[in-house]
Amino acid sequence: MDQDFERQIIESFRVQGRDTLPERMGIEVLEASAERVIGTMPVAGNTQPYGLLHGGASCVLAETLGSLGAALHAGPDRATIGIEIGATHHSGAREGTVTGVATRVHGGRTLATYEVVITGEDGRRVCTSRLTCLFRDAVPGS
Repeated sequence: MDQDFERQIIESFRVQGRDTLPERMGIEVLEASAERVIGTMPVAGNTQPYGLLHGGASCVLAETLGSLGAALHAGPDRATIGIEIGATHHSGAREGTVTGVATRVHGGRTLATYEVVITGEDGRRVCTSRLTCLFRDAVPGS
């Protein structure tokens, strides 16, 4: 894929991401391509009442990373819409930062699926998620 296009999509993600849920949760993208996206999220501020990372926060991280990868796969002038997400929560994280790695497992003309593995700072797997995105030729509502 064209590196200018990748930079354009990533910059668009950052600009359009202002004042959105991923920004409020502190998600940062470290690396992004159609094949793999890596990002981090702090545990602090994203916990449930028992002090563990909220499972929904893990899903937001997974959908954010997988959707960015899918947008890079889809190409310019196509909209990416998440249509299914599933997650298995393996262990809890109480502090620090978690890292998500979204890896494309299927990339077609109309759908892309990413497996997202989220680990804690100790390297333990916190969550495994799978996201499927649909591609459309026009952005909905525009």
